[in-house]
Order: sequence, then structure tokens, then C-alpha cells
Amino acid sequence: MANFNTHLSIALVVSTGAAIAAVNVSLINTADMARLIFLGTLGGLLPDIDSTNSRPAKILFFILALMGTATAIDTFKNSYPPYPLLFIIAGTYLFIRYVMLALFNRLTIHRGVFHSILAALFFALLATCISYRFMHQDVLHAWANGIFIAVGFIVHLLLDEVYSVDLSNTKMKKSFGTALKLFSGNSVASSVLMAICTLALYWMTPSHQPLAAVFKGFQIESLFHHNGRHPNTIAC
Repeated sequence: MANFNTHLSIALVVSTGAAIAAVNVSLINTADMARLIFLGTLGGLLPDIDSTNSRPAKILFFILALMGTATAIDTFKNSYPPYPLLFIIAGTYLFIRYVMLALFNRLTIHRGVFHSILAALFFALLATCISYRFMHQDVLHAWANGIFIAVGFIVHLLLDEVYSVDLSNTKMKKSFGTALKLFSGNSVASSVLMAICTLALYWMTPSHQPLAAVFKGFQIESLFHHNGRHPNTIAC
């Protein structure tokens, strides 16, 4: 399998290319590129969160801890005086960053359900829901966030499969097929639970019609340009 630095650099390169393409189809503005490149790179690290003491897991739970503390501040800032509020904030951060991380490491196995296309879909929908419902971003930006998470995630899985092939001896390593899979056959219960959560997240996502309209408009425009006509040109 590829190492951390390889996953980081490849995810960064692919996310940058995807961001440039997204600007070209008017899905995002140039100002959005940095955010989406970051999300694509983060997605490229997510599949390894089930590795014990992995850097991706620590990064993810650090981000989750910051989001938890921000939520705690917003929820309790008018209900408690400064010192109790500070205790709640610190407790929230420590619980998510260390206790939940330790529990997550105990309950997961490497290359289990998190190394699957199902997990890519789960994290894409999760990012979309968080962006739309909690960060109050518009529909297009929310879906763009989710798409870039998925792009980085799939790149990671593909890269692990590539590294599972011994090109010098033209043979497959034992790890081949354990990275890019629809779901984890070794942990059926985890896969079923993730599938249920994915369906619930899909139900919570905003309408995908604005996103579909952007790509449909791009295809029509490309067709007109290919025929030498501009979409605003009316044939007589």
C-alpha cells in the first residue's frame, strides 16, 4: 500500500486538477478552489483512519473536536457563565479528540469497511449534509464539498490497489482487492450499519437538481461549441 506522503501528494495533485475542472464548468468560483483542494486532499487520507494511531485518524478527530467545541460554544454561550462554559468546551474537545478516537481505534480494523466505495459515498453525503445544514452553505457548494471528499477518497483506494501489484515480478500481492471494494465482506455488520447511515444521510441531503442543472448546461454548451454555434445563437 502507498504511504502517507504518497497519498497526501497524489490527492493534492488530483484535487487541484478537479478544482480547475470545476471552475471551467462553472460549478465553483476561483475563490472556492482552496477549500475544495483541501477537502479533496482530506478525502485522500480518510480511508486510513481505521489504522491504529494513524495520522489521518488524528487529523479527522482533531477537526471533529474543533467542530464539537464550536457547537458547544454556540449552544451554551448564553446559558452558563465563563468558567463553567470553559469547562464544557474543554471537556467536549478532550472527549472527541481522545476518548472517541480511542474507542474508534478499538472498534475498527484496517482495510475494513472504511476501505470501500460505500465509505466514499458515506463521507461524501456526510460532508454535503454538514455543509448544507450546519455550515449553511448553498446547495451547489455543499454538493461540491461532498464530491471532492469522494474524489480524494476514491483516489486513495485506487492508489492502494496500484501498490498491490508487484510490477517487477508481474504478480499480485496478498493485499490486492482489499482496498477498492463495494463494501467489507469481512465485517457484514459494519457494512450494514454504514449502508443504513448512508441512506439516512441521502435522505437529509439537499436536492441534487441544481448540481445536475450545472452539468447539463455544460454538456449543452459544449455541444453547441462543437457544432460551431453558440447556445445563444438562434437559427433562422
